[in-house]
Amino acid sequence: MEISLQNIFSKRKTVVFVFFILFNFGFAQNNSKIEIGTIDSISSKVLGESRKIWVHLPRSAKNTGFAKQKYPVVYVLDGDAHFSSVVGIIEELSEINGNTNCPEMIVVGITNTNRNRDLTPTHSDVDPPFVPKGLSEQSGGGEKFTAFLEKELIPYIDAKYPTAPYKTLIGHSFGGLTVMNILTNHTSLFNSYIAIDPSMWWDHDQFLKETTKKLAAKNLTGISLFLAAANTMDDNMNIVKVRRDTTVFTRHIRSILNLNDFLKQNKKSNLNYEYKYYDKDDHGSVPLIATYDGLRFLFKFNKLQLSIPEKINFDKAVLSKMEKHFDEVSKHLGYKVSIPENTINAYGYQSLGKKDIELAGYLFKMNAANYPQSPNVYDSLGDFYEAGGDKKNAIANYEKALVLDKNFAETKAKLEKLTSN
Repeated sequence: MEISLQNIFSKRKTVVFVFFILFNFGFAQNNSKIEIGTIDSISSKVLGESRKIWVHLPRSAKNTGFAKQKYPVVYVLDGDAHFSSVVGIIEELSEINGNTNCPEMIVVGITNTNRNRDLTPTHSDVDPPFVPKGLSEQSGGGEKFTAFLEKELIPYIDAKYPTAPYKTLIGHSFGGLTVMNILTNHTSLFNSYIAIDPSMWWDHDQFLKETTKKLAAKNLTGISLFLAAANTMDDNMNIVKVRRDTTVFTRHIRSILNLNDFLKQNKKSNLNYEYKYYDKDDHGSVPLIATYDGLRFLFKFNKLQLSIPEKINFDKAVLSKMEKHFDEVSKHLGYKVSIPENTINAYGYQSLGKKDIELAGYLFKMNAANYPQSPNVYDSLGDFYEAGGDKKNAIANYEKALVLDKNFAETKAKLEKLTSN
């Protein structure tokens, strides 16, 4: 089944003015639907039920030529509520206009069957007004849900989709509570975490006490956490006054402030940590902006900083800078990350247009080496050889492109023109 929300575009290169090449990669709509993912399902023995999951693949992964490219995975709790916004944010930060604020990533939205059961890590007695009797009776299935993630869902996703080892977990409210439980008690299950306005008051504040106690003894080197707090106070309250308040209505924000105090002071854990308070957002509106800020923080190492002169006057020195940058990205993510194909392709055509034949050839050949399953790299390499009058190698590379994707109409036309002559 398809989730019809946004265009799936198929990537094709367009040789135009340099700024369009570098910042506005063209995508052709391949059907009349607007789609951002598919609905998959998994039968869980741990939970004793079938679970639906929503899966988004980056645009490049939808091209059969990218079969060997791997992507980090973002797991989103309350997936039926936040899937589309998380996908949109990641696409904007990683793909639109050539952005590299975060990597292209697979998004897995985990939909709910019994939210009160799965997203509460411990059983809580009745705790008015937050935990009525019905919620209390259902609560405490969080550890089973975590076992489902670890033993069933993550292995299933890794087996079926082109995943890289780096994983991120995002959760809001009870989902944020689950994020903090997994960070605390199953730390290595994910590499990075975003906890958005988490319900740290859970179980009469006992969960917060246990969390800080356990985290105080942990080494969190290599783990990242972004914690967000919304403004859930009355108009007569502020972030200073609320700390002195003792009413039940401010328990939520006070519990998050106390968690942040602990995390800021606990320097010896080596946690890569950032906190942000959103004065203009309430509990319902904060997930969108907090997810955006959280992903910017978690993946700040991924952004490639090139000046306008470097982009316009691309040369071997700029290429060397890019290679060093992606070597650092590889260290953070824990696996080899090559310079994106689109980026190298654009600079290859730019170099070709400037008659820098040596650099253009190096770039197109680099892309073929880094992305050997992409038909587009061979089509581009064919263009390079054709421009240099090397008809034999041009034909050979156009043919390679068509072996990988027989529907490359532009490549077919170029091949037919060369062979007919």
